[in-house]
Order: sequence, then structure tokens, then C-alpha cells
Amino acid sequence: MHGFIWWIIVGLLAGFITGKLMRGKGFGFIVDILVGIAGAFIGGFLMTHLGFAGEGGMIYTIIVAVIGAVILTFLLRLVTGDRD
Repeated sequence: MHGFIWWIIVGLLAGFITGKLMRGKGFGFIVDILVGIAGAFIGGFLMTHLGFAGEGGMIYTIIVAVIGAVILTFLLRLVTGDRD
């Protein structure tokens, strides 16, 4: 249960930060959290395959999640159209 709550917190932070970094209206609070959680998985997958360490603490985890969320948000906007 503790791990699940941690992923929610990281997803919330990553979704919030991604919403501030990328221009546009975003997808809404809940979807931004889900994009942040999915971004954490995408970022972790990419970093692992690029040869970076899989562990690095809270700040590293949030940065990786934000990178993944930015990539995912970019791809979602390509599919659904720009949300200006």
C-alpha cells in the first residue's frame, strides 16, 4: 500500500510540473496525475535503456517521471490535437 501511495504522489508532482512546463490547457487534474504516473514508468524505462541508474532517490524519481510525462503529453497532444 505504501508503494501505491508513493506512485500517486510522484504522479501528482510530475503531472503538475509537466502542466507548468508545457503550454496549453492540459487534460484536467485526474488525467494529469495519470499521465504523471504513466510518465514515471516511461521515464524509468527510457533511463534504464539509456544506461542510467535505476535508483537515485526522490528528486531523481520525480525528474525522470517529469521527463516521461512531458514525452507522453507531447505524444497525446499529437494524437488528440493541441490544447491551447
